[in-house]
Amino acid sequence: MKFSKKLFFLSSTCFLLITALMGCTTITENKAPASSPDSLSPQALVKFSDIPVPVGLKSLPEQSYSFESSGVRVGVLKYQGKNIPDQIVNFYKEQMPMYNWNLVNIVEYGQRLLNFERENETCIITLQSIGWGNTLLVISLGPKSQSASKRAKSPVK
Repeated sequence: MKFSKKLFFLSSTCFLLITALMGCTTITENKAPASSPDSLSPQALVKFSDIPVPVGLKSLPEQSYSFESSGVRVGVLKYQGKNIPDQIVNFYKEQMPMYNWNLVNIVEYGQRLLNFERENETCIITLQSIGWGNTLLVISLGPKSQSASKRAKSPVK
């Protein structure tokens, strides 16, 4: 009888100790400090190093694709999160010029489209509310058409 009480006490103590240790590991949480409550920070890991993605958006790899060969990049990358669309628009207006992207225009018609370009590429950022406070972010990247590149370089007559 004494042996079973000791075994019960020992197993109970081990259980409580393990539970306490497991609980301690979930207490600490690494959060990157935001520069201000209304601004967003870029994620550390992104598919294309020159196209930032705001922190808080989750990649949707099963709905995304990318291709890169001989200096040509093509991709449609999708992300979802609870970020506010106006904050995301401001994020891209601030961040993209840091990566040598020029804002061409912003179109709003229920969705928000931000068109960026540089010498040989175009990037279209699309934001769409998808319900329950969620936002879908779609980054479309591709080469400029040859005729558009030639028009941009040739002077207007």
